[in-house]
Amino acid sequence: MKEALEFIYKEQKEISTLGGVAALLGWDQMTYMPPMGAEERSDQTAMISRITHERIISDQLWHHIESLSKLETFEKLADKDKSVVARLKKDLEKARKVPPEFVEKMAKTTTLAYPAWQMAREKNDFSIFSPHLEKIVGLEKEYCDLVNIPGPKYNSLLDDYEEGMTVDKLKTEFEYLKSQLVETLQRIKSTEIYNKQENFDKKFSIKMQRDICDIIIDKIGLPKNRVRLDISTHPFTTSMGYDDVRFTTNFDHENPLFSLFSTVHESGHALYELGMPKDEFKDTVISDAPSLGLHESQSRFWENMIARSKPFWNYFYPIFKEFSPTQFKDLDLEVWYRYVNQVRPSLIRVDADELTYCLHVILRFELESALIDDKIKVSELPGLWNEKMNEMLGIKPTTDKEGVLQDMHWSGGDFGYFPTYAIGTVYAAQLFKKLSEDNPRVNEEIEKGEFGNILTWLGEHVHKYGRLMDSDEIIKKCCGDGLNSKVYVSYLKDKYYNLYGV
Repeated sequence: MKEALEFIYKEQKEISTLGGVAALLGWDQMTYMPPMGAEERSDQTAMISRITHERIISDQLWHHIESLSKLETFEKLADKDKSVVARLKKDLEKARKVPPEFVEKMAKTTTLAYPAWQMAREKNDFSIFSPHLEKIVGLEKEYCDLVNIPGPKYNSLLDDYEEGMTVDKLKTEFEYLKSQLVETLQRIKSTEIYNKQENFDKKFSIKMQRDICDIIIDKIGLPKNRVRLDISTHPFTTSMGYDDVRFTTNFDHENPLFSLFSTVHESGHALYELGMPKDEFKDTVISDAPSLGLHESQSRFWENMIARSKPFWNYFYPIFKEFSPTQFKDLDLEVWYRYVNQVRPSLIRVDADELTYCLHVILRFELESALIDDKIKVSELPGLWNEKMNEMLGIKPTTDKEGVLQDMHWSGGDFGYFPTYAIGTVYAAQLFKKLSEDNPRVNEEIEKGEFGNILTWLGEHVHKYGRLMDSDEIIKKCCGDGLNSKVYVSYLKDKYYNLYGV
């Protein structure tokens, strides 16, 4: 038993290290790598992916897990070891269904697809990316056949990002959410306030945006000796290790608040990464998020529940005015707060207002699940995308760049990922509701720029568990309920009906 335990902990440590190397390669590709480096980078990424997968599915590791899982042995294990063995066994059972050759092929295909997506986006031409996407979709279907989770094929992809979630559960939740969001949007669009609202025409210099982001990063508690902020086309967060978390934003954007909210959003991800269980669970399968939905809940919590709130701007608006007093000379806090929370259907998901954001996510879920079920073809995506945008949001893209090519996710083979954005958004509302009940003074603390108690609360109710429980269990333990879109819809109606006088 001792030999088996020593082996599985050693293997997890080395697999974790390989994961850090892979993360560094991916981060570099999206930030600093020269465009011509894609071909060699695809070989490097594919090799690391294959080596890592071979270590995960090795017969030796499986043999030790099987021996430790036998009832008479398992009962003798310490609680910590029981948690690690049970979680690792479940992961290995799934991973061993996928051969290393497939993992290597997928890594190479997606690494080459990313620069093709970038070029297609720059040239507004879906045809440049579509051959790569067709290969990826074919591989995703092959993966579904290998993993073979019961129900629709898409279940096998969804489970990778949101373990335990199914298409049927999600469709029920999303159908309610979609109908409520469309109805709420229509009611707001019929108001006088909506029809008289104007575009915000202020421009912030890149230096001002950077300075504001630095202040926010510092205020919400990100330790600068453990994180690094850079620039990428699409903001993201990745972790190379416990004390090396990288995240990005983008300052070259029409909306001057884009960098602020994307930085707050990615900071939420970074805080979660830094808060993962360490000590006895360091470099084990437990020290990770149980799902991307729960991970997204942390970023959406800070972005929506905190940074779009009135108390937040009661504190930060004077700081904004200090940076550019002439721009804000005749602009009071109430007008600014309304601008920050302005409902204005957008073609671009990352630009979307809080109310309509989840409609963008549901659109992608409907399209990618239809692709995997062979109900639509890759060539049909641009047209179907535009139709759904018009149906849900009342606006229609005129180019591929502002339509089907706006996200990088499909170039990375991240099918099943998009739903987690909406799941996390709903979780965030549930968490803030519970936080407000536990700490009635939370808005007063936000107004003073004090976020320490909030971070401590998240650490106690979310971060510390890692994968000791799945997301549904963590949310139920904290909030008394699993995924509950009604809480989110109620929050939205309270906030936006008040803003628009509905």
